[in-house]
This record gives sequence, C-alpha cells and structure tokens, in this order.
Amino acid sequence: MSLTEPQIEAVHSGEHAPAVAGRGPWRLAFDRLRRDRAAVVSAVVVALVVVLAACAPLLAAITGHGPAERFPTTGLTPEGIPVGPSAEFWLGADGLGRDLLVRLAYGARISLLVGVLATLLATVFGVTVGMLAGFFGGAVDAVLARVLDVVLSFPYLLVAIVLAAVYGASIPLMIFVIAFFSFAAMARIVRGQTFAIREREYVEAARSLGAGPFRTMFVDVLPNLIAPVTVLASLLIPTSIVFEATLSFLGLGVDPRTPSWGAILADSVDFYRVSPGLLLFPAALLLITTLAFNMLGDGIRDALDPRGDRIGTR
Repeated sequence: MSLTEPQIEAVHSGEHAPAVAGRGPWRLAFDRLRRDRAAVVSAVVVALVVVLAACAPLLAAITGHGPAERFPTTGLTPEGIPVGPSAEFWLGADGLGRDLLVRLAYGARISLLVGVLATLLATVFGVTVGMLAGFFGGAVDAVLARVLDVVLSFPYLLVAIVLAAVYGASIPLMIFVIAFFSFAAMARIVRGQTFAIREREYVEAARSLGAGPFRTMFVDVLPNLIAPVTVLASLLIPTSIVFEATLSFLGLGVDPRTPSWGAILADSVDFYRVSPGLLLFPAALLLITTLAFNMLGDGIRDALDPRGDRIGTR
C-alpha cells in the first residue's frame, strides 16, 4: 500500500504515522458509483420521475384538473382535436379533453409501482428457486431447471391475453404476469452463481462444522449473491416498466380508465398526426425513464466490479 506525503514525512521524522482508514467493499462500490457521471445523472433522472409521481395530486390541485376529468369545451377544438400546450393545459389535452400532464404524472405512479413490485416478486422467487437448484443439485436441480425452461418457453402475450379475458385487466394481475415471466431469468443466473459459491472453502468449512443446508444457504451463500442480484434487479425494473406499458397499450394492463403511459400512447393513435405532443410526451417520458434505469444499472454493475477498470474510462 502506498503512503501519502504526510505519512512519509512522519516516518522519516520518527513520528507515529496517522492511521489509514479502511473502507469496506460497499463503501468502495459507492465511491466508484459517485465518480461515474452517467450513473449520477441517471440517478437524478430517476429521482425526478419519482418526484413527478409523488407530486401527481399536487399537480392536479394546481391545475384544477383531475386525472379522469374531461374538458370537452376547453380541452378540445370545435373539430374535436385535442388542444396543444397552453396556460390551462401545460402539455395539452388528450382525445377526450383530459389534462395530459396530470395523466402522465399519475401514469408514472402506475409504472413505478408495477416496475418495483414486479421486480421485487421476481427477485424473491428467482433467488429462492435459483439457490435451491444450485445448492442441492441432482434431482432438485433437474426438476427446477425444467420448470424454468417451461416458464421461459411460454408466450407471455398469449398468457396475458387469456388471463385478462378471464379475470379482467387489473394492476395485481399485471404484476403477477410480469413477475412470473421475469423470475425465471434471474433464477437461472442465481443458480449458476450458487453452483460456483457452494464449492468454496468457507462453505465447505461451514458444512464440516455441522451447519445445516438451509443455514449454509442463507448465512454463507446468500450474502455473496447480494451484489449480482442487486445489479439484476436494477436492470429488471425498466424491463418491467416497458412490459407494463406494452400490456396497457394493448388493453391488457390496467383498467382503461386508469392513467398509464401505455394507455396514453394507445389513446394517441387517432390523433398523433394532428396533435403530435399526445404521442411524443409519453413516449419521451417512457424512453428517458427506462434509459435512466438501464444506465443506473450499468453503473451499479461497474461499481460492484472489484476490478473497477471501466469506471475511469467513461
């Protein structure tokens, strides 16, 4: 370890050198993440989207427009075309005369809620299944691996259509569908990581000391999976948001009366030629949000990389 100039001078003068403060791996990862400009900017963008979602009721109160309130006289032209941005409608109105900004803010709530909850469920189930398959191996791994293959082979849109037709479109159903088709990919990666970790010396030492399989999994294996699982979860959130927007665009997501980015994009199909903002604003917000989450996930991946050799080249 190289010494600083004050430490070198203290050694030459016979004085006691100041202690070198140690830093743990998570502190080192946080320091790398702070130096990654793209990750910092992405985190700020994600924070702004969260603020937009949190301030949706405040925007509705300031503008005096509810998310489902129609204004056929002021929000639509005499020809029935949505009005553009104005002092009353800051981003314009949609095809039914509803305030586009207010609906986008409430739509951010739906996207973040679905993205975070679906990712959380997929992470819990994916880590559990992956750890069981990778740690026990043998028949357990063979059965669970085939289950994952079956899940990954399902046409998710077909399943979503069938479930929406039988049970009706709803947020809980959409969260379940997204989590169901997302956990298998995470489980496969966790399974491979667990295969590698279970052969390490500290796991063998725990077994030799009489530790049971479940104690070994949750005490010795799981802590070493936190870093890759964190990266996977950060990259799974934007995928879930796009999944939700796709299902809502097709009418298979939330209730059509509930504002969501996908439903707003679907409403713009008939008016995007005469009112392009109705298409551009939700599309830009969806693109910026998913791009920010992806770049933040890349930054977290680089920060948790012990080599850290890609951070300085950004």
